[in-house]
Amino acid sequence: MLAGNHSTVTEFVLAGLTDKPELQLPLFLLFLGIYALTVLRNLGMIILILLSSHLHTPMYSFLSSLSFIDLCYSTVITPKMLVNFVREKNVITYPECLTQLYFFLIFVIAECHMLSAMAFDRYVAICKPLLYSVTMSYEVCSWMLFGVYSMGLIGATAHTLCMRRVHFCKADIINHYFCDLFPLLELSCSSTFINETVVLCFSAFNILFPTLNILSSYIFIIASILRIKSTKGRSKAFNTCSSHISAVSLFFGSAAFMYLQPSSVSSMDQGKVSSVFYTIIVPMLNPLIYSLRNKDVKVALNKFLEKRFL
Repeated sequence: MLAGNHSTVTEFVLAGLTDKPELQLPLFLLFLGIYALTVLRNLGMIILILLSSHLHTPMYSFLSSLSFIDLCYSTVITPKMLVNFVREKNVITYPECLTQLYFFLIFVIAECHMLSAMAFDRYVAICKPLLYSVTMSYEVCSWMLFGVYSMGLIGATAHTLCMRRVHFCKADIINHYFCDLFPLLELSCSSTFINETVVLCFSAFNILFPTLNILSSYIFIIASILRIKSTKGRSKAFNTCSSHISAVSLFFGSAAFMYLQPSSVSSMDQGKVSSVFYTIIVPMLNPLIYSLRNKDVKVALNKFLEKRFL
């Protein structure tokens, strides 16, 4: 930081998860293991879907993209967090911080819309099965995927450009383990009105719209399932979307706990735990959730292993 009353912060210090030395090594080993599993499982899911011809359907195209998003935003955050456990002072420069924020926002916003797209896919599959091949055609799925990533790029660009106008001249310690929007805005010594307005507007579109779409899709899905007379038919219909319900609950539940609680020092510390869950734990769990509850994935995995090792 340059000297003087009008000095500008050129680098930040990430406070990390804890300042207790005795926890640094155990946490490093824990999150290193989690990250290794995240990479292995998500890459495995992507490769399995690419190599299994009977998984080349809209549902698994979305699942492959979800695995890609999970892998990417976990990679944006976890390696830098691991550095914090082995260094006494985890410094991140201003450009590096904005870069991390930008790519994190791309993928976390894309995840919201991807889960929404997957909910719509399940709605069409269960409520309009005869029209599924037409409604969820290759062209439609391609445009939906394009829209998902476009929303991530637009939202991340808007937030990052607004963050560039924020002046940092006081504290340089970010009370978090990565460069997130609100911990950065807390360090501002200039007006953050525009930033807060942009956050509010984009939250309505990137959080409210996907949430409403997911809720409305499942209202119609539940209504459709209840009209099925056979118990076996109901069970089969429910199993097709149970994995997605679990993924949505984990992601939106932990994210809501992080961003919708009152602002205070204690809530920020609690928010770190919550953000660990949706940025690090959820990307590791998603491939497991979808593989354990999905017969097609299990069959494809068995065939793949038989070809390679038998």
